Amino acid sequence: MSNDPVLTVSGLGKVFRRYRRELHRVLNWFSFHIPAMEERWVLRDISFEVSAGQALGIVGRNGAGKSTLLKMITGTTRASEGGVHIRGRIAAILELGMGFNYDYTGRQNVYHASGLMGFQRSEIDAILPELEAFAELGAYFDQPIRVYSSGMQVRLAFAVATAFRPDILIIDEALAVGDTYFQHKSFEKIRQFREQGTTLILVSHDRLALLSLCDRAILLDSGHLALDGDPESVLDYYNALLGRKEGETIETRMQENGRIQTISGSREATIESAVLLNAKGEPIDTIEVGTETQIVVKAKTHAPIPRLVLGYAIKDRLGQTMYGTNTHYSAQALDGLAVGETVEYRIRFPVALGPGTYSVALALSGAENHLGQNYEWRDLAIIFSVVNLHEQVFDGTIFMPAVIDVERSSAAQPPERV
Repeated sequence: MSNDPVLTVSGLGKVFRRYRRELHRVLNWFSFHIPAMEERWVLRDISFEVSAGQALGIVGRNGAGKSTLLKMITGTTRASEGGVHIRGRIAAILELGMGFNYDYTGRQNVYHASGLMGFQRSEIDAILPELEAFAELGAYFDQPIRVYSSGMQVRLAFAVATAFRPDILIIDEALAVGDTYFQHKSFEKIRQFREQGTTLILVSHDRLALLSLCDRAILLDSGHLALDGDPESVLDYYNALLGRKEGETIETRMQENGRIQTISGSREATIESAVLLNAKGEPIDTIEVGTETQIVVKAKTHAPIPRLVLGYAIKDRLGQTMYGTNTHYSAQALDGLAVGETVEYRIRFPVALGPGTYSVALALSGAENHLGQNYEWRDLAIIFSVVNLHEQVFDGTIFMPAVIDVERSSAAQPPERV
């Protein structure tokens, strides 16, 4: 992977202005400087670089400016300030059906869209059979786009955008409306492109897609760049933003290993300590596959708590949840806690995980999730490693030993000679 940026965004901003008359807007194009009645900045002072071969995820709440940013990068929307420098060819899947003529057939749209991207008819002819096979539209490939479902439009749009490997591939939520089979197929092609050096920019609310495909993420909040870092840290912070209520705080801490820990909540109840213990009750940070362990969490109240729920999630090194639950689901929520009460939770389980590094996220809330009442959410509360010293060698992140029965038939008899 080259460190040279293929995309540089510098001080980018977009403002929408409302004038008393449309004539005033036109006069401003000719430098008459007539003040607007109203200004609304959708994005302001956005700056970042993306290196060749890097995969960047962009996250943020609806209205944060994600789609506007992509439109300015691709040139379909003009920036109000700042600039974008691109090195290489961009292929983008933005709004569903964007660039298609709904009266054309799928086949005709392939020629139309690919032609607009600068490809010759002979080049399109050469890749058409492969493109048609990848889209898997069957007889609909020669039907007008207007009769396509949204999923079929996604199939065609993705097939067109990736028919020729681009230097930069931009996808804005489009794959979310596709079926699961095609999503897996598309993600596999994206991974192949990345191995060949394509830069990926992905806007999605799908945590698993962002964690598995991206090696970096940025968070947009109220039109500003709030955080730039590894996907897990950015998504943890985004999760805290989604659940934040008035009076709640969000704190980030840089850990020794370089990972960013996010702690959020009202602090009416807090996690005083959290530790992983072995079967002897000794604190550990490394444990063997298949052995028993327990997480011990001590919590304290700092205000009257009507209802207290402890939740936990065990995550792999990418931040994907391996397993999680809480005391609401186990019917062990506590009611009517007074100020200054302490509670100790002991969570016992066998380590049914493959070798690797894992983390534990903890949450104290008033309901089954932190979106209702978040007292404290703490990511990376515990970090531990799993090693395999005694079990049969296996692949994967789940330890699921099986009994394999093998039955071999008797040896075949040689054919009789005639």
